[in-house]
Amino acid sequence: MISSRFNKLFGQSPRRKESEIKQFHMDLAASIQAVTEEIILKLANSLRKETGIKNICLSGGVALNCVANGKLLKKNIFENIWIQPASGDAGSALGAALAEWHLHQNKERKINKNDSMKGSYLGPEFNNDAISEYLDKIKAPYIKKKDNELFDIVSNKIKKGLVIGWFNGPMEFGPRALGGRSIIGDPRNRKMQSIMNMKIKYRESFRPFAPSVLEEEVSNQFEIKTKSPYMLFVASLKKELCKEITNQEKNLFGIDKLNVERSTLPAITHIDYSARIQTVNKNTNPRYYKLIKAFHKKTNCPVLINTSFNVRGEPIVCTPQDAYRCFMRTEMDVLVLENHILYKDNQPPIEKDEKWMQEFELD
Repeated sequence: MISSRFNKLFGQSPRRKESEIKQFHMDLAASIQAVTEEIILKLANSLRKETGIKNICLSGGVALNCVANGKLLKKNIFENIWIQPASGDAGSALGAALAEWHLHQNKERKINKNDSMKGSYLGPEFNNDAISEYLDKIKAPYIKKKDNELFDIVSNKIKKGLVIGWFNGPMEFGPRALGGRSIIGDPRNRKMQSIMNMKIKYRESFRPFAPSVLEEEVSNQFEIKTKSPYMLFVASLKKELCKEITNQEKNLFGIDKLNVERSTLPAITHIDYSARIQTVNKNTNPRYYKLIKAFHKKTNCPVLINTSFNVRGEPIVCTPQDAYRCFMRTEMDVLVLENHILYKDNQPPIEKDEKWMQEFELD
């Protein structure tokens, strides 16, 4: 994405994948982020002055920059900010369809005061019968529970430190997992960030995860009053949840700083005491909401870790076949496919070769 002129200007070649991240790379990334935020804020101020409009809608790849979005929200330049959850290239398909409908077919635009995106849960959905048929076909051991019992069992497993693959309802449209195709865990567990990165996502251990929080509890956990259903705003944790770091910890350098426990929710807390927030609404995703609610009742914590259900370099899982394959290829402990619960320890051992990959593909 950069040219040789860029390399020459900064006197460095692009870093190779998996190689050491040096201070130069950190400084360059931080500087590009700072410049991006400055430009976005200047554009926003100019737009407000020129148009007088109190609300703004953002789309495009840069609109997925959650930190910049959080800064824009904090400045109160606009009364309301709405960001298209599929802001990257994939969202162009939606724009094209709407343009055809309204501009070429002259259809009336009807305003939905709730959420025309339906929480971004617009993808494929698989019912319990289809899932049972698939699991029986591959002879995968499972138990099947009704909702209330399932939420109780799964929330207990999360409380005990297990990592859960959560496959629920329609798939999300866009790059963020929002409780449809998610890997979830306990944000209070200081080891969970490293476990999920190294054993599940197969990526750098320092990467923090996002919190899913009950919508009505968000202002009790974070310095934000706005809903964030699409995980597109970053905000600071409440001061009472933050922990002071020692002088020794303050003197740490580079990536070592990221290993310091900074809050009572260490697995989702960034180095600056912020987090990328998803608020969960009881009407938009009732089953995910009820799971978090069950965890809240057991722990007094209305938050779960939420990361996308995939490993690095692969797309988010779509089908039960995708989910089971990802579950078996990683060190996830439990897989929940709608009302089916699968425990890793109960699954038959399989060879993860090309034949196995083909066997678990869709027919």
